[in-house]
This record gives sequence, C-alpha cells and structure tokens, in this order.
Amino acid sequence: MRRLFVCALFGLLGNCLSLSGQEAASPGDLNQTTQAMSHHHHDHMDAHMHMSILREPQPGDHARAEKIVEEVKPALEKYRDYNNALADGYQIFLPNVPQKMYHFTNYLYAFGAAISFDPTKPTSLLYEKHGNDYKLIGAMYTAPVSFTEDQLNERVPLSVAQWHQHVNMCKPPRGRAIEMLGKHPKFGLNGSISTREACQDAGGTFMPHIFGWMVHVYPWEKTQDEIWSVERQLKDKPTKTEHSHQDHGDMAGMAQK
Repeated sequence: MRRLFVCALFGLLGNCLSLSGQEAASPGDLNQTTQAMSHHHHDHMDAHMHMSILREPQPGDHARAEKIVEEVKPALEKYRDYNNALADGYQIFLPNVPQKMYHFTNYLYAFGAAISFDPTKPTSLLYEKHGNDYKLIGAMYTAPVSFTEDQLNERVPLSVAQWHQHVNMCKPPRGRAIEMLGKHPKFGLNGSISTREACQDAGGTFMPHIFGWMVHVYPWEKTQDEIWSVERQLKDKPTKTEHSHQDHGDMAGMAQK
C-alpha cells in the first residue's frame, strides 16, 4: 500500500498498477535520487527537467490564482508549528539528508491529488530548517504525470505558474547507486546520461518520468511572481531564463500530448 501512495504522490500510480513492462520507482530509488540531487550543482539538470509552457494571461486567471492563495493561507497557519503537521499525517521526506527545502508529505493527500484538486490539502508542506526547528515557507501541489497542460491549467492557471517534472533518468545497475553521489555522475537526475540508448549502453534502467507534475506556492510573499516563483522552487537547479518559454515537448522520453 505504501508503494501505491508513493506512486500517487509522484503521479506514477498508473505505472505501479500496470507496470507495462517498465520497472516503477521504489521508495528506495526515490531516496537515492533525492540524495544525489542534494549533493551537487546539477550540471546536467536541463536534460532532466521538463517545465510547462508559460501561457498568455486569460480573463479570470489572476482571480483564480488569488483564490487558491486565499484558500491555502488559512489552511497552512496551524502548520507553522511543524509538530502539527506531523500530528496530521505529514511525514518528513529524507529528514537526515541536508536540504535547502524540506518536504513534509501527506501520502493520503497525494493519493487524493491524483483524482482531484483541493487547495487546502497540498501534497507537501515546504519548510526551511533552522537548527532543530522548521520554518514553514509554502506548499507543493502534485498532479499525475499523464496530465496534459490543459488539465494543469484547470488546477492552477499556466499564465501565473509553471509546473515541472523530473525526467529522463538513468537508474544505475544494482549495487552502483553510490555512483550518483560522485563528482561527475553518469546516473541519476544529475547524471550526464539522459537518453534511453545511452542508459542501456551503460547497463542502467531508463526512466522517462521519475515524479509527476509539481508546483510550489509561497502564499505569504507579496507579489504573484514571488508567490508562484519558479526560481525559488528550482533554486538549487540552474534555469536559463526567468519563466522560461522553452517548449520541452521534444525532449527524449517525453510523451507527446
């Protein structure tokens, strides 16, 4: 059951249920991947990141985004004390791995997010760690990897926010996971390998999608750009331009919609 929750969190529930000849990510795989991402400068992150395209504003977009913020702010207030988050079923993802931002994840809410969108029940709460305490800074919503950008737009307007996915990972062969922590890794989401062919040649397992769609919201910031900041949610991953308009639809491993 926990494996299903993990898959729902990252929008991979369908993969876990059908398997369809492809090995799904296990919690251990996700832990190793996240640890690798936490230890490096992400030299190859561009090849492993897929962003939704920022759209032209449409009537009602600003109001829809504001409504989400108005709903999530009071829902998060009690979680300024992280102990309340733990009591309500949120769990710290990789608590012993140093991170710029810690995700407290509610797997029941993750399962629900695969079906519907409730701004008051984010999949994860985002904290910065200060000593032994945690400071709440925002929340993360998730959506299934199979979602089209039109479906994402129905949840959060794409003229305001950009969702992202982690893609094109080469999982190392059994017993070689430690290589993801090396200085110039080939495997993992910071690895130089980003195509199925190169991964097979290296003896790895190619995974077109590691997680589902994700978007961060920082509801206590002052402006809409800061509230839905792409730079902040990806601050430890290099981005080429602010609110990049690149179309990554032709990236290796990305299914065309």
